[in-house]
Amino acid sequence: MTRVTRVTVDRSCAICERTLLMGEKAIRFSPNGGTDYVDVCPLCADAAIEYGWVREGAPTSPTVPVERRRRRSNWLQTFLGTRPRDVETTVASEPILRRLSDHELAMVEAADLFNASQYRRTVGGIGKSLGEPRVSVVTLSGVNAEVVVTVAWDISWYQYRVSPESDNPVRLEGRGHDPDQLEGAYKSWNAHMSEDGRIMPDIARV
Repeated sequence: MTRVTRVTVDRSCAICERTLLMGEKAIRFSPNGGTDYVDVCPLCADAAIEYGWVREGAPTSPTVPVERRRRRSNWLQTFLGTRPRDVETTVASEPILRRLSDHELAMVEAADLFNASQYRRTVGGIGKSLGEPRVSVVTLSGVNAEVVVTVAWDISWYQYRVSPESDNPVRLEGRGHDPDQLEGAYKSWNAHMSEDGRIMPDIARV
């Protein structure tokens, strides 16, 4: 007889966050196409596929992650005009980028990296159900120029750490139900989210 443990009882769906019932079969998905898998309830399986999550066991082809191609050196080359750039994939145009402070440039770069990640589809999909969230983009002190992106609704929040110099520059830092759990520094709502999940810092456009 299988022994019931807390591990088998305390599973939850990575999308709706509903606690899975004992014996309920979950489907395993990788949000970023890597080796880390999460449980998704059967009702949310279609949503996971829509977000671009990879189902466990599904055939995949070796690819170079989009995030890796957008690391800092390439990103700087983009707005300095040394290589072609797809305007639609960037938060700010080149003339605006040239007028921004280092702090604002870090915010824009973090937003571009987030928008190129699979997490954009995650928050975009949640926004379709919960409406427009509050968003903050906070740069951290230190030599690595890491940035924290927080997306919060009244009943749910997600927080992401953006590390431009990392091979995996965007990762889920934490999530919860009550935005009051967030530290005050991350509740300075200085950005917004478009309908398709793109994060847009509220910086001066002139």
